[in-house]
Amino acid sequence: MLATRLSRPLSRLPGKTLSACDRENGARRPLLLGSTSFIPIGRRTYASAAEPVGSKAVLVTGCDSGFGFSLAKHLHSKGFLVFAGCLMKDKGHDGVKELDSLNSDRLRTVQLNVCSSEEVEKVVEIVRSSLKDPEKGMWGLVNNAGISTFGEVEFTSLETYKQVAEVNLWGTVRMTKSFLPLIRRAKGLSRGSLPAAAPGRVVNISSMLGRMANPARSPYCITKFGVEAFSDCLRYEMYPLGVKVSVVEPGNFIAATSLYSPESIQAIAKKMWEELPEVVRKDYGKKYFDEKIAKMETYCSSGSTDTSPVIDAVTHALTATTPYTRYHPMDYYWWLRMQIMTHLPGAISDMIYIR
Repeated sequence: MLATRLSRPLSRLPGKTLSACDRENGARRPLLLGSTSFIPIGRRTYASAAEPVGSKAVLVTGCDSGFGFSLAKHLHSKGFLVFAGCLMKDKGHDGVKELDSLNSDRLRTVQLNVCSSEEVEKVVEIVRSSLKDPEKGMWGLVNNAGISTFGEVEFTSLETYKQVAEVNLWGTVRMTKSFLPLIRRAKGLSRGSLPAAAPGRVVNISSMLGRMANPARSPYCITKFGVEAFSDCLRYEMYPLGVKVSVVEPGNFIAATSLYSPESIQAIAKKMWEELPEVVRKDYGKKYFDEKIAKMETYCSSGSTDTSPVIDAVTHALTATTPYTRYHPMDYYWWLRMQIMTHLPGAISDMIYIR
């Protein structure tokens, strides 16, 4: 019975409304966890004092759409000098046009493919030359650019694994290594290696799938697990210099970010089936394959349509005097599932979630 209940979203538990408590303004209050839209009734509050924004410079990758697009506009509204890295700027993407239409000297879109060392270095020079005093550095880097795909291990080509990793993992590493010299100079260093005041920030967008694996998502999961490990190592190394490193682990926001559509899933599936080794096609069969594709199509409109929890988390990571190591903008079903899968013995989580 417990396994049955924990393996389903809270909104699908028959006849029950679960509750927990959250602190707000020092008081405990109940939270309803059974929202049919998977949006928690309560929101995490961020209590620590904020650094003054001033004209701090921040670069955000993946701003053509999704989280990056919303984040660029939000940070601009907060007073940041925003460099919005866009993969499709040279092709006149609609998202880029909308950002440019703000006509602000504090929001600049830049052509940026995080897989291209040449484009990354060009953006480094653009940012450096735009700063009033490059020796005072750049405040923040938000590694948001990412791609996703699906497919069981035997259905996924090695080339697909490499393509996803090149953006999600190596793109994050490439961007971070290139911009760290500017970020370390955000407020200058004094007394040897000790910072005069907290220097800049690195915020890496991971995923709940960087903490817990999921069937048919291994190309994505392994890159986000890698981002988590990279972020931890970087945080340890940057600690003596005062640079803050945070990870944001969004839950299911497929509906909000248009990550998948029925058309894109069918296109991926067609190419996947055509490229499968004959022995794999024969052993699994087309019926099994089509059932898995149909299941993926049901996810196209799933999850929250409100990206503000992610935007708020990134903003706090950039502005708080003491930002958190990890942020979990997700509904309570996924948060609970993540706790079970990361804290309890694997045999227990397998019993609950493997079907």
